[in-house]
Formats: sequence, C-alpha cells, structure tokens
Amino acid sequence: MNNNIKSRRRRTFDAIVVGTGISGGWAAKELTEKGLNTLVLERGRMVRHVEDYPTMLKHPWELPYGNELTHHEKTEIYPVQSRTAYAVKQDTKHFFVKDNKHPYKQQKPFLWTRGYQVGGRSLIWGRWSYRRGDTDFGVYERDGIGIDWPIRYNDIEPWYDYVESFIGVSGSRDGLPQIPDGNFLPPWEMNCLEKHVKQKLAENYTDRQLTIGRTSNITRSHGGRGRCMARNLCRRGCPYGAYFSSNASTLPAAEATGNMTLRPHSIVHTILYDKKKRKASGVRVVDTETKETIEFYSDVIFLCASALGTTSILLNSLEHTFPDGLGNESGELGHNLMDNHFEIGASGTFDGFKDKYHKGRRPVDTLVPQFQNIDDQTKRSNYVRGFSTYGWAGRQGTGQGGTYEFGKELKDNIATPGPWQMTFLAFGESIPRYENRVYLDHDDKDPWGIPKLVIDMEFGENEREMRKEMVSSSAEMLEVSGFRDISTFDGDSPPGLSIHEMGTARMGRDPGTSVLNKWNQMHKIPNIFVTDGACMTSNGWGNPSLTYMALTARACDYAVREMKKGNI
Repeated sequence: MNNNIKSRRRRTFDAIVVGTGISGGWAAKELTEKGLNTLVLERGRMVRHVEDYPTMLKHPWELPYGNELTHHEKTEIYPVQSRTAYAVKQDTKHFFVKDNKHPYKQQKPFLWTRGYQVGGRSLIWGRWSYRRGDTDFGVYERDGIGIDWPIRYNDIEPWYDYVESFIGVSGSRDGLPQIPDGNFLPPWEMNCLEKHVKQKLAENYTDRQLTIGRTSNITRSHGGRGRCMARNLCRRGCPYGAYFSSNASTLPAAEATGNMTLRPHSIVHTILYDKKKRKASGVRVVDTETKETIEFYSDVIFLCASALGTTSILLNSLEHTFPDGLGNESGELGHNLMDNHFEIGASGTFDGFKDKYHKGRRPVDTLVPQFQNIDDQTKRSNYVRGFSTYGWAGRQGTGQGGTYEFGKELKDNIATPGPWQMTFLAFGESIPRYENRVYLDHDDKDPWGIPKLVIDMEFGENEREMRKEMVSSSAEMLEVSGFRDISTFDGDSPPGLSIHEMGTARMGRDPGTSVLNKWNQMHKIPNIFVTDGACMTSNGWGNPSLTYMALTARACDYAVREMKKGNI
C-alpha cells in the first residue's frame, strides 16, 4: 500500500462535524454515541473545561481598568463587539475574536459577535432556553410571509424532551402555547416586586402573563454538573459546569465514547464534492498555525459553524454543478438573514416594599411571552409577527453620602438602599426578506486565503411598526402595576446586536425556495446537514439555542438511520 493511500485512510472518517458550539457539540455527542468515527473541526484554539477559564475565580479588584475595555481596545481591537458592552469585558475578552484580526464587510451596520475557540459561543451565550411551538412553526399559515416551516411542534417535541433531559433547564410550567412546557428543574424565584407585577398583570390583562425565565443554569446538581451558585460570572466559564456549554457537557460526552477526533486551529475552506456520486466527499481545511491545506474525507458532514460561518463555507464551495455555492439551485443560499431587534422598553420606580431586599445574583430574568399575532383575537393591523418582554426588578444601590455629610448622617445614608425599580426590555422578531443577505468578496481575502464575508442587512418597516408597541406596552405594564417616574427608551439596535443571527440556508418543503428539507438535509446533496442558525425558516420572538440543539439531535438520529439503510 503506497503512502498516499495510507495518508488518505488516516484522514478518512465516518462523519465530520464543523464547529464546536451549541450545535456542533451536540452533533459530536450524538454521532459518536451512535458509533461513528467522527472528526470534529474547530477554527479556533483549544479551550478545556475549567482548565482554560483564566478569570473564573478572580475578584473584582484583580481585574484591570475596573473590568472595562480600554479606549484602544474599544476602538482598535474590538470596534464591533465592544458595542455588546454587557459581554466583552476584561474578564471575558479572551472568549471573543479580535475584530481587527478577523475582518468582514458591512454594507450596512451589522454587529457580528464571534467566539472562535473549542466551545464557540456556548461559553458566552445568554443561556435562556425556550421551546418554540406552533405559534412559531405555523406562522406562515397566519400571515403568508416568507415560506412555511417543513415541520411542526409534534415533529420536534420529543427532541426538546431529549435535549432538556441532558442539559437541565430550570423553569416553571406555564401552560402557554407560545412557550410550550417541558420537564424542568425547579425554577429560580422571583423577588417581591416581580411577584407583585405578576399579580397586577393577571388582574389587568387576559393576553399576557409574567413568568420566571427558563435557563440552562441548573438549580440542583444534574448530570454530574454542580448547581448554579448565582455568581453571575457565567461568561468567564463556570468551574461548576452549572450552565450548559459544549465544554462542560456535550464534548466530554463525545470524548468518552473514544470515537471523537477533535482538531482545533482548522478553518474549513471548502466542501469537496463528488460529481459522479452527487455527494460531498469531505472538506478542505486550512491550518491556522501552519497555513497548510489538508483534506479530510467522510460519509456525512454536519455544518455547525454558526449561521454566517456555515453559509460562508457553502458559498465558497464553488464548482461547475453549483456555480453559486454548494447546493444552491434555489438561489436562496445567503439570503433571508434575520436577527432579533431590541434595546427598547421602559423603566420605573416603585414606592412599596421598603422593608424588603433581595440577595444573590440570579442568572435569569422574568419574561412576558409574545402576546401579539398569535391568533385572530391578538392580531395586529400594523405589523406581523411579535415580540416578548424581559423584565427584572431590584433596589437601587446604597446612597453615596451627600457633599456635606459626615459622622452618623453619612453612615446612615450610605447604608440605606434606594427605592425599588423595574425595567422591561422587549425583543422583537424580524421577518425574512430576500434582500437581507450575505455574500463573498472573492477579490478581498482574509489572512487564510478565504474571501471575506459581506453582510447586507437592515430592519424594515414591519420592525419599525412593531417597536412602537414594544415601547408603549412596556410602559403600560409598569403603569398598571403602580410604578411612578416611568421613562421609555429606544436605543439604536442594529442587526447582529442580539447575537441571534439566523437564516441564509433555510429549511422548507420546496427545493425551489429553500436549501434544506425537514431533516436539515440539503435538498440536492443528501450527506450534508446544516443544524445551526442558518437552517431557520423564521426568526421567532427570542432565544433560539434550544431549538438548534433539538434540531441537531433529530438530524443526527435521521442521518445515522439513513446511513444504515445505505441511503447516504
């Protein structure tokens, strides 16, 4: 046997998974547990659970610059992601890419948040974990916007069960179709003011309800992971594994099978395509450390590189059969980009509960689920789709002392907490539009020889109309709950800011209007599956990650069954 054949065999696997984040970790776990020899590729560096969380136990005074980015870092290194000020800090910046090292192009403002490392953005996600019901999957039947999902809630419900049983989701059972119930760990507790608002909303509305959020921060030990200690330091990496991440959960499970080969520093340049078999045969990878080009081969490929990462790979995989991107006969690849819009809501002050306080740093807020355009009774005339409203209450910090105070007066002032306040923050759905797209600039390449991604997206009239009610309903709910000094806000919320980018390789029934079928399988190339945000047909009112996980587990199960039948 010559050396070329030996070398190819060493680079041949049953399956290849591209990406190690929310979806990639699940694909790695499912495929390896089903017995497939699986190569898992990550373009970023290696990050090991606990071992590579350098700031997880640091005290505030151990972090430079009050934990804020410096002016140089904001303007030169993280000019895009520094807009997500709640995320990129001194204690978390190592989990975010440096914008100046990983350039992309914006035709219109799009804030692309990325984490290139083993674990991807599963290390820095918001951890809200919601099922989507037929109010989402059946939305096309109500308004005719975009295309119809090829699945309904019944198709994915058992996979939500399966995923939740592994990751652990804390929450309450609310009986609302827009947030279907699951098998939850005990919920986090609302404080006294939030409970008051819940009661007042129930007294004043029939169409909305305040509930505690559902999150993958576990409230008791689960699956070998320790319970959440409410430190509110999740984005540093959790030493207890108390929230779901690929590093703490799915990748260790895959590694335990002995069937996973994990290769960091590996950018997938293109998908290799076999014209005779009409299937993908493997991937071409650029090693980020050596710039060496390597080819790996497999029977099935799962693309889980994030919505824009996956689509970039497909668009760059050009050959005679698919001159506009691999599997792109429909012309929809790269189009219909969506993201939630937010930074809008209201705040107010409450005069009661002066004898009460709260403690701890609860890792989840309250939620008023979508209450618009769910049925004929909630239909709006000026916009389609809807929004949810997050909320949190607490007491203002202790007084800082007046200019002329000293002695007992000063001590009493700085020890007295301020009044209770509450904020509502709304998250809205954007509709799929063909003109919201990404494409590649083949004349301008990055340091690894890959064409730079160009993002061309903006919110439209439907989102602007929706925002009017997003702000007015937030203020109204505070008003009926007895708040004073209510102020509204409507910040600049460019696409990308919510980090829920999705679409660009959507699922659908018709190969002429979609890229993937109901199994997340490419219509034209049966051994390629896409289970990250690129697959999404519609945007929904908020957090999509639990749906990515369930779709991934479902697709892996189908792929292995089809492989055993000889169909892949």
